[in-house]
Amino acid sequence: MYIIVAGGGKVGYFLSKSLVAEGHEVLIIEKNAKKCLAIADDLGSIVMRGDACEAATLEETGAARADVIVAVTGDDEDNLVICQMAKVKYHVPRTIARINNPRNEKIFKLLGIDVTVSTTELILAHIQQEISAPDLIHLLRLRHADLEIVEARITPDARAAHRPLRDLGIPSTCAISAIIRNGKVVIPSGETCLEPEDEVIAACAPASEDALREALGTRDVPR
Repeated sequence: MYIIVAGGGKVGYFLSKSLVAEGHEVLIIEKNAKKCLAIADDLGSIVMRGDACEAATLEETGAARADVIVAVTGDDEDNLVICQMAKVKYHVPRTIARINNPRNEKIFKLLGIDVTVSTTELILAHIQQEISAPDLIHLLRLRHADLEIVEARITPDARAAHRPLRDLGIPSTCAISAIIRNGKVVIPSGETCLEPEDEVIAACAPASEDALREALGTRDVPR
């Protein structure tokens, strides 16, 4: 695939390095001359100095033939502009944007960005997984279907521990699709009992997440 990475900071650099190692054609767009030189010294001539927010720059990079454009600058507004221009002007099939402020995620999705990645949200989710019993970790959002793929760990004191799924009152808008137990995948039925340290993978409507937490958890659902 031909992948354009807008932003040559640490995220853009390491992402591009990995993509090149996997055999992809990669081009980094970076404003800062010193960063461009450093990237070129390490990765070769896969970096171009320029402003990815400008149509002329994307034109020069051959955006019209790109399979993916990833915007990972430190500025949410720039990432939004880059991805929108890639979609609307160059019809790039897949746009991925880094979000620095989680509050901006909604507007990115409303404006048609295919994938958003918030480092803040990812770190927060892992922290919540450790302090909640159990909380839901968001693995994937199916935007057009209004459906989340979530993960929850069953703690030893969880209400769901040692009980069959059919007795838990799982909402009808949620489906337990898999259980990871001792490193193996279990495809559950209603008779399947959950055990401590099980990792439960569920498909769930966003509006039903609180009800799913209640069905699996041990205390009031945090808001």
